[in-house]
Amino acid sequence: MDDKKDTVLAVKNLSVVFGADVVIGQLSFEVKRGEYLTIIGPNGSGKTTLFRALIGVVPYTGSVEWASPDIRIGYVPQKLDIERNVPLSLRDFLISKTEKNGGKDLMAALELVHLSPALLEKPLGSLSGGEFQRALVAFALLGDTNVLLFDEPTAGVDKPSEEQIYETLHRLQDKKGLTILTISHDLSLVNRYADKVLCLNRQGICFGVPEEVLRSETLAELYGKEHYKFFHHLHDEH
Repeated sequence: MDDKKDTVLAVKNLSVVFGADVVIGQLSFEVKRGEYLTIIGPNGSGKTTLFRALIGVVPYTGSVEWASPDIRIGYVPQKLDIERNVPLSLRDFLISKTEKNGGKDLMAALELVHLSPALLEKPLGSLSGGEFQRALVAFALLGDTNVLLFDEPTAGVDKPSEEQIYETLHRLQDKKGLTILTISHDLSLVNRYADKVLCLNRQGICFGVPEEVLRSETLAELYGKEHYKFFHHLHDEH
């Protein structure tokens, strides 16, 4: 297989600077078609900024090259500019993304994330945390998405819902051949589902498969003193 043709995303010497603050410095990595990449790192390490650079909404230097012309990106930010208590149904929310064949595409997206069509008429605010997060995945999939960027897909949900959401993403990776990039703080789930892990703390600390990356010495470099709770959490889950 031609590695160059199989590369969906190539990032070379990416830097993001706001004033005198170097948020990301000289970062390079690649993502292959169909891979599941998770970005980990402490708060303030540049993870969300990296996603924003990848979709071109913040200025950067270096290069971000997406394979073209067939790449269709679905992006779900950590926080949406939408209040869940507004009188907006799940159907209205999802259909705002659809264009042609909206009804057909909507039902297919619901099926992929295992959400019941009975939820369509319910207000967003009545959905559970897990249902809402899966609705966000459905929203991102509309439009025949083949690359999914999800910033902390399990923020604010309980443990069972968290595992369901990661299982949904993993199933979509297998079923649709999706390339998935997520930001996560739960290293046990990273270890279970990710094909590759990027460790980011304003610079690229490490990049590779989970069994090589998620080691105590690497996490110590990445998280500093905080690494112990993350590392022990990882092993307590097994």
